[in-house]
Amino acid sequence: MWEIHIKIKSNRKGDAEMIYLDNAATTMRKPPQVVQAVVKALESIGNAGRGAYHASLDASRIIYDTRVKLVEFFGGDHAEQVAFTANSTESLNLAIKGLFYPGDHIITTALEHNSVLRPLYEMEEKGTELTILKSDEKGCISYEEMENAIRENTRAIICTHGSNVTGNLLDLTKIGKIAKMHGLLFIVDASQTAGVFPINVKQMQIDVLCFTGHKGLLGPQGTGGLYVKKGIEIRPLKSGGSGVQSYSKRHPRQMPTALEAGTLNAHGIAGLHAALDYLTETGIDTIREKEQALMWEFYEKVRKIPGVIVYGDFSGKERCPIVTLNFEDVDSAELSDALFTEYGISTRPGVHCAPLMHEALGTVEQGAVRFSFSHYNTEKEILTAVEALKELAEL
Repeated sequence: MWEIHIKIKSNRKGDAEMIYLDNAATTMRKPPQVVQAVVKALESIGNAGRGAYHASLDASRIIYDTRVKLVEFFGGDHAEQVAFTANSTESLNLAIKGLFYPGDHIITTALEHNSVLRPLYEMEEKGTELTILKSDEKGCISYEEMENAIRENTRAIICTHGSNVTGNLLDLTKIGKIAKMHGLLFIVDASQTAGVFPINVKQMQIDVLCFTGHKGLLGPQGTGGLYVKKGIEIRPLKSGGSGVQSYSKRHPRQMPTALEAGTLNAHGIAGLHAALDYLTETGIDTIREKEQALMWEFYEKVRKIPGVIVYGDFSGKERCPIVTLNFEDVDSAELSDALFTEYGISTRPGVHCAPLMHEALGTVEQGAVRFSFSHYNTEKEILTAVEALKELAEL
């Protein structure tokens, strides 16, 4: 009967404008200066490293300045160790396919996004060995099991910082210590945490940090990158124009040119540059506190609604601003559609590109509905979403 009821409802309730609660996919609302920076770049800059005229030099400057800001933001050294990519997926593919060989053993977790899993499966088909640490029903892994999984031929631990399904955080400092104790590479997917949680690659002993610009960093889509600790050499996925060493038959090996064949997205990088300034001025602690306050208010109210099942570990304060839930046995896509159609609330249903996480949660067939919050969201929007779920639960 629930399905019939939502189909015959016609008047959208809640605010007239869309309430955007899908920030784990992309932060749709950006700081005004980010938009302005992209527009200015589109109007004024040329191709970096391809000329000595001001439009080309301006592009080179904004790209270099952004490298400097990123390496400072993540507590690293040497701006040239930051290479730009289109997103975390490209960064992770570069790291995974460019560092390992058949016979190497890699440890990862069931919390991972397909951006980690699929490249690892491809490497496994070519002879790389893979251990995937299981998750419990709350989406947590065992650090003891992680250390016990290390073998003689283990080369690396690769993991997310925060689950895009449950919002659970992994302890990067603890994992970094395990990796260094055993002489392993430590590669981190910071897609859900960069720009919201403090990340210090030296303190956490991270060798390769992969990040995207369009989520917590508040930059444009099509921006991202990876920080590579000096001394680690990644085989490039692409070769081609670099603006330097043009007579060489081989693509340059020095960073960052080694991983940046072709024209960079300078217009997007200009927006990321402005976003980093905004994050620094506003303070990521301020942003995180606002997002977590909204998340916790939402969680405390929706978990009391009869029939609602919330997934993840909420035993500690620090977690990504994500609440993922289901209503009884209702298909997640149907619930998400009802939230948007009737209330103008945007959420993300389904598997969230994290199949092993949903296997652990027991939501393979149903999927789940993810609510993810930005500091631009308001308490009024959160209360509207809570009331919407209460009304739907009563149908």
